[in-house]
Amino acid sequence: MTDTLPDRLSSNPNSPYYNEELIAKGVGIRFNGAEKTNVDEYCISEGWVRVTAGNAKDRFGNPMTIKLKGKVEPYLQTKE
Repeated sequence: MTDTLPDRLSSNPNSPYYNEELIAKGVGIRFNGAEKTNVDEYCISEGWVRVTAGNAKDRFGNPMTIKLKGKVEPYLQTKE
């Protein structure tokens, strides 16, 4: 498999953009130059990330998310 990451990726198994193999490898996100560790989903072409909003849950028990717009740079994390 190549080291290119998809335009859109989600860590939620219910999402159509979920990819277990890539998530197992470890995907890091740089958003506007800062490392983000709480990213639930990203889209490079549209320039946004969804991050979890603290411990808040929706009525189904899923974490609440906030959509932030900016420059998204995903990368594969190296395991050392």
